[in-house]
Amino acid sequence: MTLDEREARAEAVSIGSKAGRGLRWSFLGTLATKVGSFAMGLVLARLLTPADFGMYAIALAATQFVMHINDAGIIAATVQWRGRLEEMVATATTMAIVFSTGVYAIFWFLAPSFAALSGSPEATGVVRLLTAVILIDGITAVRAGTLLRRFEQHKLMMANACGFVVNATLAITLAANGAGPYSFAVGQLAASVVTGVIVWIRAALPFQLDLDRAVSRRLLKFGLPLAVSLGIEAVLVNADYVIVGDLLGPEALGYYLLAFNVSTWVPGLIGTAVRWVSIPSFSRLAENDVSGADTLSVGVQRSVPLLLAVVLPLAVLMATLAHPMIALLYGERWDQAAGVLRFLAVLMVGRMLISLAFDILTSQGNTRATVWLNLSWAVVLVPVLYYAASADGIRGAAIGHAVVVLVVALPLAVLALHRAGVRMLPMWPRLVRPVLGAVLSGVVIIVVGRLVGPGVLLPLVVAGGAGVLVYAAIVGPQILAARKESLV
Repeated sequence: MTLDEREARAEAVSIGSKAGRGLRWSFLGTLATKVGSFAMGLVLARLLTPADFGMYAIALAATQFVMHINDAGIIAATVQWRGRLEEMVATATTMAIVFSTGVYAIFWFLAPSFAALSGSPEATGVVRLLTAVILIDGITAVRAGTLLRRFEQHKLMMANACGFVVNATLAITLAANGAGPYSFAVGQLAASVVTGVIVWIRAALPFQLDLDRAVSRRLLKFGLPLAVSLGIEAVLVNADYVIVGDLLGPEALGYYLLAFNVSTWVPGLIGTAVRWVSIPSFSRLAENDVSGADTLSVGVQRSVPLLLAVVLPLAVLMATLAHPMIALLYGERWDQAAGVLRFLAVLMVGRMLISLAFDILTSQGNTRATVWLNLSWAVVLVPVLYYAASADGIRGAAIGHAVVVLVVALPLAVLALHRAGVRMLPMWPRLVRPVLGAVLSGVVIIVVGRLVGPGVLLPLVVAGGAGVLVYAAIVGPQILAARKESLV
């Protein structure tokens, strides 16, 4: 090993230890919130109809779109900022508040058209109410970015946990009293207020408003391409909701949303925790790349195989045991969602890898590359989704999504990283075991499942357990070796 390589490894380990602490807190907080969200979803699935879920999906699509663009990339710019944080806080706060207020005002007037385009004009009120969360997000954007930059994820964890308690209490109470899709909107808006207040207090930054031209130019140079890229990403995330709602109606969209929510358990749990530390971690590695040490590449070579090793077995379980899983959790009336979940599990893996690539590029300040990545993906995805949903309903939409992410988006992400100077060649041999383990465990689950026969609990326990054991036997040694290497 050369001197530069040893320095790169030492720097990666140093920053990795800080990221590791942040990741543990992120994971614990996200785990608690996701378990609670899962339990809340089980209750709401029995109180609400598929049509209610469909209307909520339309409002959620609108909210996710405006959330991606409302602060013009200020949170990421705060995390990635090169220099003293104090010099940009006042200007960044002003910009975030102005942008979020303007975006909400525009979308208030566009809400009826968006709801009609999605096939449910009656969803206008839900859209207007739920999208109000961006106002709180704009006010707290710099504070949230500061906590991430400091690796103080435990403070964000506590804020989100408190917000979730409020969300669950209100949503379930309102649903039980016939509020329908407004149950989701009121609960999430109240949770956003509670979370925002706590983040504001825990960040311990003085409240100042200012507009320094030099600082604002730096923020816009970094943030605007990122906001455009995130806006396109929001189209990628939510185009299926709009297309399915328009072509197939709110009831079919409700089944699709349930399957999509199940497929996002892993990104919601692992992906959210990782993303809370990935941008600050990769930013510090990129900032410390000196004398050809290439610490960023070392960090990427470590993180991608580990992420894939953790995510693949969960995707295999979802894809092979979708029907008994949905039946056990939500009841037989939601079985239409199971055929969709099989293919959305594939989409989930692809999206998590692409999100990591997105964070790596963002950490370099290479936000223009993220624009082209997401734009190219969206140009292919939208017509494919429309054709696939027309041909095969919600199942076709899921298949189209999965195919595009594998054939188009992932190769584009690899190409973007290569052009950004990230060395990935040493990483590829480490991907063999996870992929092989996923294939073999999937075969074992299918074979054992047929031997066990039809049912709900038995296939999940016996076939799923057998698949997990096979995967652990194949991939476990590599994970342990990676853990030992990180401690050296």
